[in-house]
Amino acid sequence: MTDLSARVDALLAQCDPATTAPQEFLRARFDAGLARVDYPVGRGGLGLDPVLQETVDRALSAAGAPGNDPDNNVIGLGMAAPTLLAFGTPEQLDRWLRPLWTGEELWCQLFSEPGAGSDLAGLATSAVRDGDAPDADWVVNGQKVWTTLAHQARWALLVARTDPTVPKHRGLTYFVVDMQAPGIEIRPLRQITGETEFNEVFLTDVRVPDAYRIGAVGAGWAVTQGTLMNERVQYTSGPAPRGSGPIGCVVEAWRAHPEQRTAGLQTRLLELWVDAEVARLAAARLGQQIAAGQPGPEGSAAKLEYARLNQAISSLELDLLGDDGLRYADYTTRMPVMEPEETKEPGWRYLRSRANSIEGGTSEILRNIVAERVLGLPAEPRADKNTAWKDLPR
Repeated sequence: MTDLSARVDALLAQCDPATTAPQEFLRARFDAGLARVDYPVGRGGLGLDPVLQETVDRALSAAGAPGNDPDNNVIGLGMAAPTLLAFGTPEQLDRWLRPLWTGEELWCQLFSEPGAGSDLAGLATSAVRDGDAPDADWVVNGQKVWTTLAHQARWALLVARTDPTVPKHRGLTYFVVDMQAPGIEIRPLRQITGETEFNEVFLTDVRVPDAYRIGAVGAGWAVTQGTLMNERVQYTSGPAPRGSGPIGCVVEAWRAHPEQRTAGLQTRLLELWVDAEVARLAAARLGQQIAAGQPGPEGSAAKLEYARLNQAISSLELDLLGDDGLRYADYTTRMPVMEPEETKEPGWRYLRSRANSIEGGTSEILRNIVAERVLGLPAEPRADKNTAWKDLPR
């Protein structure tokens, strides 16, 4: 701990946050191993216990150090970084990890398709080598949907079909795609909140260098599973003080509206407070697990509970607000401002929470994962397990 404190002091002495440009400070922080202390040495970390990160963050925040825009780069920090660390080559880590962590380059995720949402392995977007050379470029064609922040991202995580003659899980390969490449078209999709946070993305003859391939050809499903496990954990793994977040909002509504209190609402509030505290403590443990490079199916259970809990809390908040809960200030089509949910309106929180049981894996699919991989129950029968993807009905 003494050595870690000395590192923090040395960084602040070298780069005074009051006089150092934010990007310059964040780059120096990464180079000092203080970006994420659990990252490998030379990759923004020191190979230490992830619980020590909170100490670093607290000290730097107290000194006025800049943040790395985590609300806008949640996919980069929560999904791209751990995927690169687990499966990327040294050259790929050199290129992408530092500007990802500093927030200089935002990321999105090109996974879901109109015909392959819950059944992601059934996707149809194709990647074909342009020539016989082992390092030849790939040419990608297809459509992706529900792509959060595609309109802002520089890079994308992409899973595409490279062999349609084998069963669907075995014919996939994982890539990083430059979102500024020719052939990419982004169209915004309007959400129930009025915002256009996510998009549909069309890829027409998009060239991807083989150097941007993550993992072996045909091994994309294993890399994809690593990304998805990190995605589900990141919904719930952020450090949070007791009583913060959505449950804190509903407590404030309880205090502000004594005229709305009933015994039934009080019982609901107490039950949700207990559930939120259990979820917070479980999330803290999961955060340590993922920081140690061990995301697992437990993240699916945590994300499943997060969706249920968030929707129940937002519903109770509107009940406590009465008629005021129906107010919604701005329903115009607009780009969202990415900021913590507790800073938004109660009506926004209620509407946005409807997506929690869809995004990052639907609750129905997550129940299957928990049943099979956590509880050990028999898997559902699969008629397509040994059938070539090209022969599957669509």
